Amino acid sequence: MIINNKIYKYINNLINIFEPVYLKNINKIYYNKKDIKMRMMSDNLQGRFLSLISRLKNPKYILEIGTFLGYSTLCLSEGLKKNGLLITIEKNKKYIYYAKKNIKTTKYNNNIKLLYGNALNVIPKLKYNFDIVFIDADKKNNLNYFKLIFNKVKKNGIIICDNVLWKGKIIYNKADNITKSINKFNNTIKNYKNINSIIIPIRDGLNIIIKNKN
Repeated sequence: MIINNKIYKYINNLINIFEPVYLKNINKIYYNKKDIKMRMMSDNLQGRFLSLISRLKNPKYILEIGTFLGYSTLCLSEGLKKNGLLITIEKNKKYIYYAKKNIKTTKYNNNIKLLYGNALNVIPKLKYNFDIVFIDADKKNNLNYFKLIFNKVKKNGIIICDNVLWKGKIIYNKADNITKSINKFNNTIKNYKNINSIIIPIRDGLNIIIKNKN
């Protein structure tokens, strides 16, 4: 976490977009499971932020790259149009199983389509033009995902990429490949044409990108 813990708790205590019960249950059910790395899941603050962005945009189509337990999937679904669709891609069968269970109990079940597979292979087959894209998968491929989805995003569409501050490693010139990939992504986005972008330090950092032209 990038922000001071006390500040983070202060912000959390002032949120008035309340976390639905089905999201709280995901935390309760999976928190102590040894085969689940809960740090990979969006927390309440990030989840409420994703919900807020989706409500502001009121999207018809959302793409999520990296489903995990379906927590962020459900947060993003809160702003969908009545007949909207969220497509989420996950390459881990175990996570697909858990996510299906979590999503099935909610009113968004019929608006969410879970796809199993490697997103690099799945994305080119998608025929939709998306209003929002959330990238939260293997960090080494952030730039590859961005390039694949860019032409599938509508004008004024929003692309959100998670973990772009990578526990602060990006400012310490770390030599590991993941940190290098994230730094490359952030710097490429800074100089990319036809977009506006800003990094905000929610949890592990979100790069918010708005596409200006088709």
